[in-house]
Amino acid sequence: MTARTVRRTARTARTVRTTGLVAVAAAAALSLAAVSAQAATSAAGGAHHAAVSAAAVKKSAPERTQKLPDGSTAEIYKLGEQSYRAKIVNHGAVLATLDTNGQDAGLDANDMFIVLTLGGEVHAWMGGGHQGPGTFKVAGGWTVKVTKSGELRYRAQIIGHDGVAATIETKDRHDVGLDANGVYIVLSNGGVLSAHE
Repeated sequence: MTARTVRRTARTARTVRTTGLVAVAAAAALSLAAVSAQAATSAAGGAHHAAVSAAAVKKSAPERTQKLPDGSTAEIYKLGEQSYRAKIVNHGAVLATLDTNGQDAGLDANDMFIVLTLGGEVHAWMGGGHQGPGTFKVAGGWTVKVTKSGELRYRAQIIGHDGVAATIETKDRHDVGLDANGVYIVLSNGGVLSAHE
């Protein structure tokens, strides 16, 4: 090998080292730029996430609250058109939840009866329960015939001057309720019926 070849090899090795260092520096710069862009996007995304979370929190706040006869509170939430939820809360604990899934909802909460209407109104009263099966005269001049149709399943026919105006039935072991022209009726899954004007 001649001296010229050795120099060229040394120069080539130095060029390769220099080129390698430049490539590493360029890659580092690109990585740094990518990380900076990702951090900026994450910060913007975080702000968006915070805005979405704030909207979710606002949506999770009750539309209104209402004191109930036993001292507990009904927190009423609007879920959609004719779709409401009422959480019965006492000392921060949720005791029960009613949902209007296309119909009025009702609850017998230890002799406090609650109806949540499709319009989001809550009506509650204490006492006045009748143990079914049987036929009972109730508020508003209605007659209600309660029959047992299975284990924890009862049916109530609300009868007016023109015959049966409505029928409610406990289902899936849940109490039911009804707004019968301003008379609120609850039928429990244990067959207890109560009505109130």
